[in-house]
Amino acid sequence: MAKPTTRPTAPATPAAKPAAKADAGPRTIAENRRARFDYFIEERYEAGLVLEGWEVKSLRAGKAQITEAHVYLRGGEVFMVGAHIGPLKTTSTHVIADPTRSRKLLLNRREIAHLVGAVERQGYTMVPLELFWQRGKAKVRIGLAKGKKAHDKRATEKDRDWARDKARLMRRG
Repeated sequence: MAKPTTRPTAPATPAAKPAAKADAGPRTIAENRRARFDYFIEERYEAGLVLEGWEVKSLRAGKAQITEAHVYLRGGEVFMVGAHIGPLKTTSTHVIADPTRSRKLLLNRREIAHLVGAVERQGYTMVPLELFWQRGKAKVRIGLAKGKKAHDKRATEKDRDWARDKARLMRRG
């Protein structure tokens, strides 16, 4: 009877994997924490921003602030006003930079129609919540919100303090 022959195999080498990016998720540029304190956020939308070149460079350097910003509708378009994007010293030498200019937001027509109905008929407010990068593009997350009263703000603080104390008690044993 013949013996089965075995061939020597080469050691398995791992296939070369493409280099993965450090963080695949959205990277936050600026956050509006005050909006979550002042408003009940009911719906969230992601919108693109119409920016100039110097603004993109400033955003990459992290020179943005949206705590004083607000969003409004005009002529079927959505704009963000009051967001401060500080110009860098090395850029925009040929352009006069306006750090607080109004910037157009890019949304689908259906989303704009829904926002118009909510703001004009139901009394909602639109507030920018977060400015972030997504696949190399600057985006802003806006929230459809209702204002909080003073007693609502106190209740929010009370809940936050209780959650902190509860976590502290659980750690102790």
